[in-house]
Amino acid sequence: MKTGWALLLSCQLLSVAAWAQEARVPVVRQNIPLDSIRLSDPFILADAKTKQYYMTGTGGLLWKSPDMKRWSGPYVVAQPDPASWMGPKPMIWAAEIHPYHGKYYYFATFTNRAVKIDTVQGNAIERRACHLLVSNQPDGPFVPVPNGDATYLPANKPTLDGTLWVDKDGKPYLVYCYEWLQNLNGTIEKIALKPDLSGTVGESKLMFRASDSPWSREKDKNGQDKPNKVTDGPYLFRTKTGRLGMIWTSWIYDVYTQGVAYSTSGTLDGPWVQEKDPITPPNYGHGMLFRALSGKLLMAAHSHQDIQGRYHRVPHLFEVDMSGNKLVIGKPYQP
Repeated sequence: MKTGWALLLSCQLLSVAAWAQEARVPVVRQNIPLDSIRLSDPFILADAKTKQYYMTGTGGLLWKSPDMKRWSGPYVVAQPDPASWMGPKPMIWAAEIHPYHGKYYYFATFTNRAVKIDTVQGNAIERRACHLLVSNQPDGPFVPVPNGDATYLPANKPTLDGTLWVDKDGKPYLVYCYEWLQNLNGTIEKIALKPDLSGTVGESKLMFRASDSPWSREKDKNGQDKPNKVTDGPYLFRTKTGRLGMIWTSWIYDVYTQGVAYSTSGTLDGPWVQEKDPITPPNYGHGMLFRALSGKLLMAAHSHQDIQGRYHRVPHLFEVDMSGNKLVIGKPYQP
């Protein structure tokens, strides 16, 4: 059993390997059931305009479906600038597609493995950051935002898993993880976006740290329990009562696990209070919430298995209830 740095670095490397395999020119397949698709960090857009579902995630590819029962794909949809900091063939992780002001924005983590920004405890840190692309269509192609910032986040910090949040006043924010590989205690942070999402405004602000979680655990080098260092996959929501919450993922030793935190102020500024217990079964995580075209509220997340040293991740759907003051995950949902 891997623990500590060995386990988490293995996760990083295996994600790289899976991405590299997917990054070859894909063969588009038809009528594929959801549980036959191998995909980390699934994100599903239920698009009312086209009456279609669009699923993306790690790998920079896209799947389409009219009903979530059968999917076609994968399609190559991301077209970042090869002359940018990302380089000609960036890795793409945890992509999300958000409709905003008549366009579709592609929030993703891009990594340029040829550029190293730091070395921490003997481990080289690659250039990795959240960035946005845009399209007039939900299935792309997604290209650089016109007159957009060259970078949305600092070049000397590895950031990932960016998501969009639009506050009650209509102001957009980028919420993301500042990676544990550099700071050794991963954080979730926010930064204001320009009204047209062409860049960021001001400085990032801390929301909470990985160590704030009462449920995430790992062993130190002496075998003693301590809080886990990983923050992964933030996604924000409001309950019917208006309570602001966030689902996010970490680990309980070698078990991939998702929890939830709530803002006591009802704003991104928090303070954020972590729920005591995880909200999904063991080895499910990196969830997001969406309403099906029927109006039913669902969560998409991936299952996680370590099979002889190789990670196997598959998208799954769960029913969700937010009719009260908290998020309650229900039974698995079969389209």
